[in-house]
Parts: sequence; C-alpha cells; structure tokens
Amino acid sequence: MARTSILLIALSAFALSVKAEPVSLFNGKDLSGWHGDNPHTTVKAKTPEEREKSLAEQQVEFKDHWSVENGDLVNDGHGPYATTDQDYGDIEFLVDYRTVPTADSGIYLRGTPQVQIWDVNHPPSIKHGADKGSGGLWNNSPGAAGKDPLVRADRPLGEWNSFKIRQLGARTWVWLNGQAVVENAIMENYWDRARPLPAKGPIHLQTHGGEIRWRNLSVKEISGAEANALLRGDDAAAGFTSLFNGKDLGGWAGATDNYEVVDGAIQCKAGKGGVLHTSDEYGDFVVRFEFKVPPGGNNGLAIRYPGQGDTAYTGMCELQVLDNTAGKYAKLDERQYHGSAYG
Repeated sequence: MARTSILLIALSAFALSVKAEPVSLFNGKDLSGWHGDNPHTTVKAKTPEEREKSLAEQQVEFKDHWSVENGDLVNDGHGPYATTDQDYGDIEFLVDYRTVPTADSGIYLRGTPQVQIWDVNHPPSIKHGADKGSGGLWNNSPGAAGKDPLVRADRPLGEWNSFKIRQLGARTWVWLNGQAVVENAIMENYWDRARPLPAKGPIHLQTHGGEIRWRNLSVKEISGAEANALLRGDDAAAGFTSLFNGKDLGGWAGATDNYEVVDGAIQCKAGKGGVLHTSDEYGDFVVRFEFKVPPGGNNGLAIRYPGQGDTAYTGMCELQVLDNTAGKYAKLDERQYHGSAYG
C-alpha cells in the first residue's frame, strides 16, 4: 500500500495574529532590556523568596561582568548570563558575535540550552564535538537531529560571526554565516526531557570562560499564520501534504460547527466538543502535528476513523492526547496514558 506523508499544523493560540517587524534588543549604549540570570543557578532556588534573592545577587554580578564598548555588548567570560527582560515564543533571532581562544558560549531559547558557540580548535572541547563547528543544539540527546551542526561554518577567531535562528514551537533552524547548520530539528527541553519546550521564555546569552562580544541583536516575533506558512513550505519539500490551511476548516468534516480557527490554530469552542476528521481517507501514512492541551484536557488522534462512532473503537485506534497528570485521571491504567494507542 502506498505510504502518504501528512502534515497537520495547529500551533499554539498564544502566537501573535499580526505579522511583526524585527525589533532591536540592544541599544548599543547601555544594558537596558537585559538582566543577569544563570538559569542553572536560579533553578536551585526552592522557594520564591530564594529565587528573588538569587536573582538580586546575580544583578550585582551582571553589572560587574557585562558592559558596553564601542556599541558592542561585552562579557568578560564570567558572571550570570545576559537575559532578555521579555519572554518570547515563535521567533526569528539575529545576532553577530566575536569571541576569543578557549571561550565557550551559547544562546538559550525560551530559557533552554542551547545553540552552541565554540572555539572549534580548542583541544579540550574537541572531545565534546567542538571540531564539528558552532550552531548545533548541543544539549540535545546523543544522536538526535540538530545536536551536531550540518557543516562547520565558523569564521576564524577574532572575526565576527552572524547567526540567524528561527524557532517555531520546538522546531529549530540555525544559519551561521549564511550556511544552514540546523534544519527543522526538535530542540529538546533540557530541564525536563519528558516535556516539550515551554511555550515562551527569555533569550539568554551564555558566558563561559572567555570574552565574547555581541552586536546587531534583533528579534521578530512570528504569528501563528506566518508559522503555518513557513512550516508548510519546509515540510512540503520533505513530501508532506498540509491538512490545514491556517485560515478555515476547508478539507475537514464532522463537528465543524464546534471548532474555529484562532491565530492559525484549530481550537475547540468553549463548552463544545465532538470529532473533527479529514474529508479524505488515508492508508499508511506519517502524520506530524503540534497540539496544546489545557489542564485536565482529554483528546486524541483517531486513525482510519470511518466518520461515525467512538474514535477509540470504530477505527483502527486512537492515539491518546491527555493530561494524565490531572487528579481526575489518577485511576487510569498505563495503557490509557498520553501517547498510548488506545482502543
């Protein structure tokens, strides 16, 4: 039987509805818009009071180790990370950097490590993959897509390098000096690998053992509709067919009156429910989609659903989409947990 690749894109409803323009993150004069926060330090706080104390102490260190020189944002290799005051979700981030021998740095997205920056010729770092180049998602699991850059695109130490980083959901693209080094790779949640990336979080500029300079920092927030368009273009090249146009429920049948499109995402209307299914039928296929479940939510992806009846039993099965950590589901069997083939 022919195998079909299908793409269903339903990005989170928090995304912006208006196409944004790039915004500068650094004024070239002072540290406005930034504060100090090493998340590896802050995460150790066990209470809100301890967290506030830790952040206050880091602000003192931040001013000692970060400065502005000749329009560059400069770190001396020590202190907490420079952290945006604002949190970001889907973005395109542009930045130039210049570093020195033995330095190690990186860019954290949504508060999560990291797009790696190396001295690619530093012998102690080569055993960790520095010779492969900068730009990889170094904190991904061994062998995971994106962990190692596709090419080594670093310029010689002392020269400026340029990053363009795009993140849509957990999917991440990185271009270094105009070359693609990460393409459509999932960035893992370093803090809890069983969970996806946070919906939003700050950008951190890491400091780790050597001077690094940053300039031309800007961010463009990407709306749900724009994210859908970008993802459709990327996945179409990989043989996927989009099932959702990001605008309406064309191509869908079933309880269409109970659903709506909000900021490029299919969303169930408050107090409503029912089964929404494709008008077309599929045999063997690969499907990719993103979803956002509210606390206590219960949904699923029905496979080979005939258009009527209980999705778990009348078709092949239902792939469970469920907040099984909610108290009301405490008595479920493991076979009914999120991600199970239920039915």
